[in-house]
Amino acid sequence: MAPTVLFIVNDPVAPPATLGDVFCELGYDTDTFAVVSKDRVEEPAYAVEFPDPLDYDVVVPLGARWAVYDERLRQTWVSDEMALVRAADAAGVGVLGVCFGGQLIAQAFGGTVRRSTDPEIGWRAVSTDAPDVVPDGPWFQWHFDRFDVPPGAVELARNAHAAQAFVIGHCLGLQFHPELDGPLLEAWLANDGHEAVELGVQPDELRSTTAQLQSDAARRLRTLVRAFTERVVRQP
Repeated sequence: MAPTVLFIVNDPVAPPATLGDVFCELGYDTDTFAVVSKDRVEEPAYAVEFPDPLDYDVVVPLGARWAVYDERLRQTWVSDEMALVRAADAAGVGVLGVCFGGQLIAQAFGGTVRRSTDPEIGWRAVSTDAPDVVPDGPWFQWHFDRFDVPPGAVELARNAHAAQAFVIGHCLGLQFHPELDGPLLEAWLANDGHEAVELGVQPDELRSTTAQLQSDAARRLRTLVRAFTERVVRQP
């Protein structure tokens, strides 16, 4: 029987993108669960019944436009998703959190998530202590919040703006977006392109750089996912 991965799509404009392709290449059957639907993005605080994480080998909480510390969301589905992460980890189910998902893992295990004084949009250098797990960047960023790694976690990667990756138990939290490809970039520019412009980043610059770096980033993503499945998911 093939291993299974559940992608938690917290925001309708943050799908698995190339992460789905890589897990499929590694022989995983994939499933997705949508948290906030398109018709609820303006009022995202409502009750959500999540799948049982123990039905899967890996759970991947993805990005979102909201803050994990938003009290309205913490009183509804964010608290339940954090409980899902902790239950998955306790059962040996691997958890790979991306941006909002990485922040959610940090918060679930007692780390702090806060507004960043240096928000990042675009391809940014990332230095790593574990290049065989999280290769050196550049990796794509689109975040206004940042995490401090939780107690007991090991920080794996960082840049001048924020911690970028950590591991705790069976969980790997990422601040960057390794799943970014051209179509996903276009969706984000259509939805929130003004944020990039406000930070002095031009959409055409993002498109050009993405076209140049996407192939190498996809190679590094395969290294990251393979290392995650072999070293984090299967650790004793």
